[in-house]
Amino acid sequence: MKNRILYTKPSITEKEVEYATDAARNGWGERCHEYINRFEESFKQHLGVHYAIATSSCSGALHMGLAALGVGPGDEVILAETNWIASAAPITYLGAKPVFVDILPDTWCINPELAEAAITPRTRAIVAVHLYGNLCEMDQLLAIGDKHGIPVIEDAAEAIGSIYHDKRAGSMGRFGTFSFHGTKTLTTGEGGMFVTNDPDLYEHVLTLSNHGRARGQTKQFWPDMLGFKYKMSNIQAAIGCAQIERIDELIHAKRNIFLGYREGLKDLPLRMNPEKIDTVNGYWMPTIVVDEGVPFDRDHLLALFRKEGIDGRVFFWPLSSLPMFDAQIEHQVSYGIYLRACNLPSYHDMSIADINRVCKVIYESMQRGREY
Repeated sequence: MKNRILYTKPSITEKEVEYATDAARNGWGERCHEYINRFEESFKQHLGVHYAIATSSCSGALHMGLAALGVGPGDEVILAETNWIASAAPITYLGAKPVFVDILPDTWCINPELAEAAITPRTRAIVAVHLYGNLCEMDQLLAIGDKHGIPVIEDAAEAIGSIYHDKRAGSMGRFGTFSFHGTKTLTTGEGGMFVTNDPDLYEHVLTLSNHGRARGQTKQFWPDMLGFKYKMSNIQAAIGCAQIERIDELIHAKRNIFLGYREGLKDLPLRMNPEKIDTVNGYWMPTIVVDEGVPFDRDHLLALFRKEGIDGRVFFWPLSSLPMFDAQIEHQVSYGIYLRACNLPSYHDMSIADINRVCKVIYESMQRGREY
């Protein structure tokens, strides 16, 4: 019987089990923040930033960061049309409006020129989401932000291991956010990280993350402002400490999987995640986008995957196609790509045989399309 090929799963070793066990057995009282502090320190060293705050999710990190920037009712925040809802929802939590713009056809990330064209007097931020490990055009976006006095934020939830011009994804904007969901390259089960090089912003978000209690406050249980509860647990952070010690191994495995797919699918009329000059793609989620004009049925491919015991994922729907937003079908790239695309399985210990099984099904599906 063939093994099931999951679309993703974490890489957990005895190191993670050992650290988590120690945190569960001993990480209480005076040691209740030990692994959290250690994880934050290790992560900011990996990323090359000054400040890091471990959070319960990437969404929570983004919510707090936007709140600390003063985003509120009536404000607008620009982001790409093609994204997961988690990048847009925190904007709405603050009463602000997500403003969607179309994507670039090669990276599937936000189109900087369209982002600049969407700026209005109400614009308070631009969110650059590094989709599937692909990198936004950060030099251009940061220049636009400087020109208009608007902060550029990096949602690097999917971009552990991605590097743009010698700078790691998440380290370039006013602040960056990361996800450590169980599907991600580095995981704590659930969890996230807020990072920044701005000391004032760091202090503000740190206060928000602990029910509004500033760390310098001497009064017990005295909140200095209304805050949130987006803290990571010590046990989660313990797993993160083990993962960050293995980060090069985890990134290397992801890249090797992608290279296997690229080689196996090189003869088909499709594109995969790009890696431009002076960049490194962490390849969190290997993705195929079939060339325009080539017969392709995404749902048929996913059905074939299921029949063969293989998990696949749809490409993100255009956010404005969701029922809570107004459709913007004029965004031709976003609306033209998602039915021609599919995310492929990519867990760390996939074998070459597993990758070849996936490639074989893709070949079969596209052959059927040509026959019709």
